[in-house]
Amino acid sequence: MSETPPNTLQYRFDGPEDAPVLILGPSLGTTWHMWDRQVPELTKQWRVFRFDMPGHGGAPAHPSGSVADLTARLLATLESLGVQRFGYAGCALGGAVGIELALRHPERLASLAVIASSPRFGTADEFRRRGVIVRTNGLDPVARSAPERWFTGGFAAAQPAITEWAVQMVRTTDPGCYIAACEALASFDVRAELGSVGVPTLVLVGSDDQVTGPAEARTLVAGVPDARLAVVPGASHLVPVEQPAAVTDLLVRHFSTAWQPAFDTATGHTALPAAALEGRPALAAAPAQPAPVAEIAPAPVRQRAPGGRPDPYDTGIKVRREVLGDAYVDQVLAGADEFSGAFQELLTRYAWGEVWDRPGLDRRTRSCVTLTALVAGGHVEELPVHIRAALRNGLTPADIQEVLLQTAVYCGVPAANRAFRVAQQVVREETTPQE
Repeated sequence: MSETPPNTLQYRFDGPEDAPVLILGPSLGTTWHMWDRQVPELTKQWRVFRFDMPGHGGAPAHPSGSVADLTARLLATLESLGVQRFGYAGCALGGAVGIELALRHPERLASLAVIASSPRFGTADEFRRRGVIVRTNGLDPVARSAPERWFTGGFAAAQPAITEWAVQMVRTTDPGCYIAACEALASFDVRAELGSVGVPTLVLVGSDDQVTGPAEARTLVAGVPDARLAVVPGASHLVPVEQPAAVTDLLVRHFSTAWQPAFDTATGHTALPAAALEGRPALAAAPAQPAPVAEIAPAPVRQRAPGGRPDPYDTGIKVRREVLGDAYVDQVLAGADEFSGAFQELLTRYAWGEVWDRPGLDRRTRSCVTLTALVAGGHVEELPVHIRAALRNGLTPADIQEVLLQTAVYCGVPAANRAFRVAQQVVREETTPQE
């Protein structure tokens, strides 16, 4: 166990002190205990290092809103312990941390296992909406639905104690840290970079995973140069818990045979083991030819703005998507034609790339100002998208109520009356947990 400063993570070690280090990373809403049934076998060969995400498992609640920041905190923790090189296995969000390590810090990583993970997790809108629901209703709705996302129906029915453990694990997570982790997943997208992963990689997935299933796993295998696929039958998303023996066996075989030598600072090269994959037992259900990855269009090359400044369009489209949601922005841009396209570029470049990106006000405050201005101007048709944006930006329904009450005094009761009718419907849609 450890005392945890804000820039590090809560951790524990198991196994012999002189053994090579193997790190196990948890998924969103879980703790290091999700790996309990792997530890006895893994500690025969490795010194196992487990960690908790911020606010999970009683860890201090220092929210982290990006996979890059979580990775930096993990490395800071390892630096404080003198751990320089290690193998890494991570589940879901923990798997994203593993991919980030392989892309940004390959010299630290000897081998990688990515479990129930993806180079992009669904859509950003899905995770930001989950954050809105947690901010409004707390973690109970998410906790109650966790077993159906994490386990097959047969396992959940046969293992009520484990099912209840899963529910309680989510319930005891800090809501602010859970919301920040949702934001980390919303913004994670490394599909275009998978070819730069240079360590031996095992991609492991449950056959019945409905969250990040075999399709996402095959995308990883197709993109990572030295990757193999293992599909575990009869398992859903939290496959290390549901099929512990199968996962343990796969991890032991992978890390025993695919441990890349250390980076040689004298030559500037890493010596890859010859025929690293030859002679290894076949993993479960490895396909002969993984499904191809959909092609990703290159980002448009944009000119620099007058005066030599970078064109704010790229920043603007990023901010616009983060605030309004991918689905809405995609719909608006898809509807633009030769006549309206220039106006959409103007909005993206100046409203979103210049004003919304200014550091003087945070997004929460900007949403308050925007709602007030829309009510004052009578622009009721623009309210729904900006009420959704306000919820994503951290306002609660109670906050929005206060803003609209203020507008009733200064903008007029009829204007506020129309705004309340719109807001009531949007808030109900956005904050009601989906069954």
